[in-house]
Amino acid sequence: MKSESNNILRSAASLAAVALLGTALLAGVHDLTAERIAAQERRVILQQLGQIISPDRYNNELQEDHFSFVDELYFPRGQTVTAYRARKNGQAVALVLRFAAVNGYNGNIQLLVGINQNGSLSGVRVASHKETPGLGDDIETEKSDWILEFTGLSLQKPLTPDWAVKRDGGEFDQFTGATITPRAIVGAVRLALEYFEDKQSFLFDTPAEIKATEGS
Repeated sequence: MKSESNNILRSAASLAAVALLGTALLAGVHDLTAERIAAQERRVILQQLGQIISPDRYNNELQEDHFSFVDELYFPRGQTVTAYRARKNGQAVALVLRFAAVNGYNGNIQLLVGINQNGSLSGVRVASHKETPGLGDDIETEKSDWILEFTGLSLQKPLTPDWAVKRDGGEFDQFTGATITPRAIVGAVRLALEYFEDKQSFLFDTPAEIKATEGS
């Protein structure tokens, strides 16, 4: 009886050890995968920053002159927004806001929105998304020029009421069979422009690497 009990205990201990080892391996794989995904996203962002603001326009370290903030009124669902500032000899030139359009068809659409000091768009890019392939992927520059059409636009061109897809009475094209995705991006970019218009001093004057909260 005692021998049988010992065998049961040894089996239980072996199973526990296997379970712990499996958990550790899964955690390690998850961490490694997460690090690779984050590193890939950082590379994409750096590449896209150069597409949005031409490097000859500034002489500071764009990827280092940044800070993060939260403002629920303009950037909903408690998301953290990152602002990258471009400066020429210390003078503000433009910035890029990294945030999410939260009402995409299949979830958040991560955006990079470049805004010149005069309030016009220097460019918009999608950093990542989970929209339905074949319907929502026209937001990618590899598939369509749609996202490139934001360059040069502002709250005066078109006027704010026209910052909507055509189905909603605005000036922006929707995609064949897909309206939710472009609607989400157009609305998010408009809010970013409105935020820039209201908070330009905050955006350019906040020290780098400081997480700030600008209340609504």
